[in-house]
Amino acid sequence: MAQKTLGIIMNGVTGRMGMNQHLIRSVVAIRAEGGVTLSDGSKVQLDPILVGRNAEKVAALAKEHGVQRWTTDLDGAIANPGDTIFFDAATTQMRPRLLEKAIAAGKHVYCEKPIATNLAEAVKICRLAEAKGVKNGVVQDKLFLPGLQKLRMLRDAGFFGRMLTVKGDFGYWVFEGDWGQPAQRPSWNYRAEDGGGMILDMVCHWRYVLDNLFGEVQAVSCLGATHIPERVDESGAKYKATADDAAYATFQLDGGVIAHINMSWATRVYRDDLVTFQVDGTLGSAVAGLQDCVMQPRAGTPRPVWNPDVKQSIDFYDTWQRVPDNTAYDNGFKAQWEMFIRHVAEDAPYRYTLREGAKGVQLVEAALQSWKERRWIDVPPLQYGAETAPAMAAE
Repeated sequence: MAQKTLGIIMNGVTGRMGMNQHLIRSVVAIRAEGGVTLSDGSKVQLDPILVGRNAEKVAALAKEHGVQRWTTDLDGAIANPGDTIFFDAATTQMRPRLLEKAIAAGKHVYCEKPIATNLAEAVKICRLAEAKGVKNGVVQDKLFLPGLQKLRMLRDAGFFGRMLTVKGDFGYWVFEGDWGQPAQRPSWNYRAEDGGGMILDMVCHWRYVLDNLFGEVQAVSCLGATHIPERVDESGAKYKATADDAAYATFQLDGGVIAHINMSWATRVYRDDLVTFQVDGTLGSAVAGLQDCVMQPRAGTPRPVWNPDVKQSIDFYDTWQRVPDNTAYDNGFKAQWEMFIRHVAEDAPYRYTLREGAKGVQLVEAALQSWKERRWIDVPPLQYGAETAPAMAAE
């Protein structure tokens, strides 16, 4: 059986996320395995072309990872009929325009999120892709984390009973860059004019996590903050932080579930992981990080009594049971790449489309509106007609 080859334009893979997760741990790893296995047992191999503005940097990256093709000419790459998929992991502000070019050229499109900085552009891209008939997808990586997959397994097994609440805690201290410790994130993350901001960056993640695992988002109340007003950029120059570096959001979900998520780049970690989710239900609770998950069933729940005058005798951490690693979990980015490749190559079912990405942008706008107006904002079903459907204010 002859092996198929799929040409992929990879834009933005010289950045940290694009390089590590999408190029090295996904596309390069898939190539090393001989390609993606299709339903008939055949394989489709990937033939990427790396695109970047810095010729020296993109050439070195291609050479290091055995990729034969690279270019600084993005328009030329998109115009090449030999490549089937356009992937973008570059800046959010440029993404709608680049996706529009690729769609017009008949490319199937796959991209990082958010898919746009505003809902009007996000909906427009959805409509263009659907009108052109190209397959489309957006990265939803956190759904594939082992810890969250274990939460899904517990949910599907009925472990929680009726879900009550979800408590999320995300973030870590990002150094200011002014005393010998370089910042772990690029400076544009802290400039609103460059597409930075915690709410824009992370609330689109929480949309697909909440919708898919705990209940569709119905309303949001959000408060943003810029805790560190001045930082130092990559060249050592001070700059004003114009974007939010933290946010504190409460979500009303379908079914009466209440979710609250703290997110901050100005917090020091005292928890099991950089992100944790605690789910409480009538029959049990569980706490998941990136990899691990612990659970406490109803019958195994301790019975504490409030008494501030006596030293606590219960070791609360000791009363939880680890969820076993009964399944081997592949890299989440790679797993979703394989799903999208099968979708393109053999029309396999695929649900993480640009419409899901637009829902993330919708929630971002609702959260920003809530912060600005200091009130709850309803999140209605998103419309994709001739007019966009912005977040609607609560009565």
